[in-house]
Amino acid sequence: MDRRSRLRRLAGVGTRFLIVGGISTLIEVGAFNLFVFVFGWDLVVGKIAASLVALINAYIGNREWAFRGRDRRGRVAEIVLFLAVNLVCTLLGAGIVWLGAEVVQGATGHAPSLPIVNLINLGSIAVIVLVRFVLYHYIVFRHTPKDATAETAGSDDRSGAVSGD
Repeated sequence: MDRRSRLRRLAGVGTRFLIVGGISTLIEVGAFNLFVFVFGWDLVVGKIAASLVALINAYIGNREWAFRGRDRRGRVAEIVLFLAVNLVCTLLGAGIVWLGAEVVQGATGHAPSLPIVNLINLGSIAVIVLVRFVLYHYIVFRHTPKDATAETAGSDDRSGAVSGD
């Protein structure tokens, strides 16, 4: 597959990933606001709980649509990897929310307001989207071209071993 085709496929996967992520983000932001500002939960607890709610949509959307043509390593192994990646990303997001709130409180002398907390939360989501895409693309929903065995048989060149999509 030539470079242009790989880039086009990567753009398609990336676009589907972003759509699933956009829907999951709406779910996460709604749940976060519900947990923190309606139920009165702690910011970090609310962030973690909201991320877990959005996780269900994210797995189904990514497995069945964004990365649908990828190898299946077995549902249990895939779910374990998906959960591990999302645990790391959730903790990273919660850490960013905590740090952002601490910085705002240190700078202003009072707890951040609703709009500021939501800006911090959206910033955390933007950072983890990049991390999550890379980890899904290369680890969770890996891609092995169907003809990779035939292409690399008898060849020591491994440069084509990592797919561009």
